[in-house]
Amino acid sequence: MAENITPQKQDFAQWYQDVIREAELADTSPVRGCMVIRPYGYAIWERIRDNLDARFKATGHENAYFPLFIPQSFINREAEHVEGFAPELAIVTHGGGKQLEEPLVVRPTSETIINHMFSKWIGSYRDLPMLLNQWANVVRWEMRPRAFLRTTEFLWQEGHTAHATEEEARSETMRMLRVYEAFAAENAAMPVIPGRKTDREKFAGAVETYSIEAMMGNGWALQSGTSHYLGTNFARAFNTRYLDENNEQQYVHQSSWGVSTRLVGAVIMVHGDDAGLRLPPELSPVQVVIVPISRTDDERSAVGEAAARICRDLEGAGVRAKVDDRQTVSPGFKFHHWEVRGVPVRLELGPRDLQAGVVTASARNRPGRDAKFTIGLDAVVSEIPRRLSAIQREMFEEAVARRDAMTWEAATYDEYKAVSGEREGFCRVWWAGGPDEEERLQQETKATIRCIPLDQEGGEGACFMTGRPSRSMAIVARAY
Repeated sequence: MAENITPQKQDFAQWYQDVIREAELADTSPVRGCMVIRPYGYAIWERIRDNLDARFKATGHENAYFPLFIPQSFINREAEHVEGFAPELAIVTHGGGKQLEEPLVVRPTSETIINHMFSKWIGSYRDLPMLLNQWANVVRWEMRPRAFLRTTEFLWQEGHTAHATEEEARSETMRMLRVYEAFAAENAAMPVIPGRKTDREKFAGAVETYSIEAMMGNGWALQSGTSHYLGTNFARAFNTRYLDENNEQQYVHQSSWGVSTRLVGAVIMVHGDDAGLRLPPELSPVQVVIVPISRTDDERSAVGEAAARICRDLEGAGVRAKVDDRQTVSPGFKFHHWEVRGVPVRLELGPRDLQAGVVTASARNRPGRDAKFTIGLDAVVSEIPRRLSAIQREMFEEAVARRDAMTWEAATYDEYKAVSGEREGFCRVWWAGGPDEEERLQQETKATIRCIPLDQEGGEGACFMTGRPSRSMAIVARAY
């Protein structure tokens, strides 16, 4: 346990803030609700961004960039959209020392301005589908900020696509949801539940919204990505039409989808422990840190050369490795420094190790003595990639086991209220309620319907709140 980190069981929220501080991921900004992302935190975001960007390009999407400022009249064109975002908007009324003719909204999301451009770029069916993505910052005025999870300004990607038919747009909506699901499992070692949002929880202006829901270490949920089928709502507002093969004008059908820097928060809360971060190797900026240990100048030279050689060999094998050869701090300080930052593997190399032809290794995902093992110096390059793959798999399996152990079922609302007061986690319930029931649920228990999972086991039951027959189970949980 790190001295400056509050234990999770004592205060999970404070633990989260302590880890962000001690691992130097982010700091507070002089602007309330905003954060400064420090280099190590940004490096984790770069790993997320680069992995997702490769997946987007592999599915045929191209990156573009649209302006930060959006005419306020654009936001007002789609009724649900403006109503949903009105409380979160930041509006510029003056520029260059003068009052603007029309106020500008600082980008909360880009459906409106992108549709304005789509209406210029799309003329016929030959221009479809149009598959675009942008990496950008957005601003949504946040009353209850929490680093990475909810900040007034945050980084994200937003995909926007236009299609000839509803079927194609719906297919794209689901395809990108599954891309997020695969990324979460394969790169973030984070099991998620893909599902449909209720009408109360859907994106403002969407026909249907889908999300991936992840369980954090304390049993709370985090919406970790969303994908929306927009229908023709924005197309009609911006007259985004195309000439079909019969020479008739048709409105395009659209999807939009996005994830943000809250994924950094998710990785912290899914995998972290009382010692700090535990990063899955796929997302760790440094996968292996090598700490040379010596007392004399001769030892320092020999050990330093060996450490540098190991680092070069690992980098040649595609491993992100680093030698911590600082002379101003002790080996113990270095161990703690990299443990808090969640580096998956630490290698310790001293004169005795060199003499024995081995290096002492520690796996960050395992506790105490279970973390230690030795590797022959001639086997480091072949063994480390295998170990990193094993750590990635073990971290995913551990997260799955925790989620399963903290998932339970309730047949009635009274049962849910009785049990949820004593345990956190995901509760599976039969659901056939509406906005009124959801409002009551949130007011009385602070929980919400997180999603209606896409993968249903079948059967039928009575809605836990209304008693009406239902063929769909939903996930109920408190959420960030």
